[in-house]
Amino acid sequence: MGRSPLFKRADDRVRTGDLNLGKVPRYQLRYIRVSENEIYPKPLPSTNSASSFSRWCQILWLSVPKLWGMGGRLDSSMFWMDGKLAVDLLEVSHDPAALDRPGFWAVTVSFEGRWTCARFGTVVAADFPDAEWASLTGRWESSSDQIAYVDYVNRIREAIASGEVYQVNACRILENVCDSDLQGLFALLLKDNPAPYASYLRIPGLEIASASPELFLQRTKDSKSTKIKSSPIKGTSTTSQFGLKDQAENIMIVDLMRNDFGQISKPGSVDATRLLGVEEHPGLFHLVSDVEGVLIEGTTWNDISQALLPPGSVSGAPKSSAVKMIAAVEKIPRGPYCGALGWVEDGNALLSVGIRIFWKENSMHIRFGTGAGITWGSDPLQEWEETELKARHLIKIAGGEGI
Repeated sequence: MGRSPLFKRADDRVRTGDLNLGKVPRYQLRYIRVSENEIYPKPLPSTNSASSFSRWCQILWLSVPKLWGMGGRLDSSMFWMDGKLAVDLLEVSHDPAALDRPGFWAVTVSFEGRWTCARFGTVVAADFPDAEWASLTGRWESSSDQIAYVDYVNRIREAIASGEVYQVNACRILENVCDSDLQGLFALLLKDNPAPYASYLRIPGLEIASASPELFLQRTKDSKSTKIKSSPIKGTSTTSQFGLKDQAENIMIVDLMRNDFGQISKPGSVDATRLLGVEEHPGLFHLVSDVEGVLIEGTTWNDISQALLPPGSVSGAPKSSAVKMIAAVEKIPRGPYCGALGWVEDGNALLSVGIRIFWKENSMHIRFGTGAGITWGSDPLQEWEETELKARHLIKIAGGEGI
């Protein structure tokens, strides 16, 4: 009887017993589901049938670089957040509709709206697997220098004066050379910069080490209803004292989030349950508010995507106008920075805003994003300094020069 076309062979039968690779089963053989738009792992290049040794070398080269740190697993893909460790990657999809199906999904959404949904077969309660990190030594290069960033802020203020926007989150991307994975860096972040929504994702072509302090969406389902919550951050200071500009900016984004939630929530259920709360994080303080609602029955993840993304706190208001300005001015796509990152499982979800993240995408370079919310009351040089404040502590942990 033939196998279903929905499944393909993931690993050939590998004789690992003679390779001194740790506690690996002598034979590895499993199958993975193929999504409508991606197969994982990627098919191996064709090889001469007579050269089986060459084929085994290719398999090991693709699958075993972090074997010793993964408890003997040939597949090094994994996700960790808040004590949940997910391994055994089964499927990768770029369609949010996949999240309406059962299973545990690690999710990242880029600021530009590209979804990456990775379904894992094994989820356990566990501490993050420790690893070593070699401090970076190269220089961090910024997509925008101080002069260009100040000009960006002034352009936003001019747009506010003309009535085009009320607030825009202006960002820049830092980049450095990095030839290692980010597992050791994330372990160091957990120790030196604990964050409420810290998470780590590694799948083919993408790796993210996040120290996010901000909740984008919590979705909690019970027998009666599905509740949703977001906790936008607006306002950053080295002390617990905040000025009128920070308070106005926070309230503006709360109004935007209430409007976004209103598109997918039951009438009368949306409320700002906390306003202008002060939270302390490593090296700085934030103003944080909470917006909650009750999800309309039958709401899909496509509906949620259309209503809520990109996150209001890292785009601006009105969101559509702010996003247009960001696309016109910022030199490179933000990617996973300022998007969303977390997990979805059987109607429940926990997604952070993709800030304070390091990431790599099929390259020998590591990236880190930083930004500031710009209003009419913004001082351009102070906003530049805020981007440095947000980056300084985390860049110090990663290493490198230039900040």
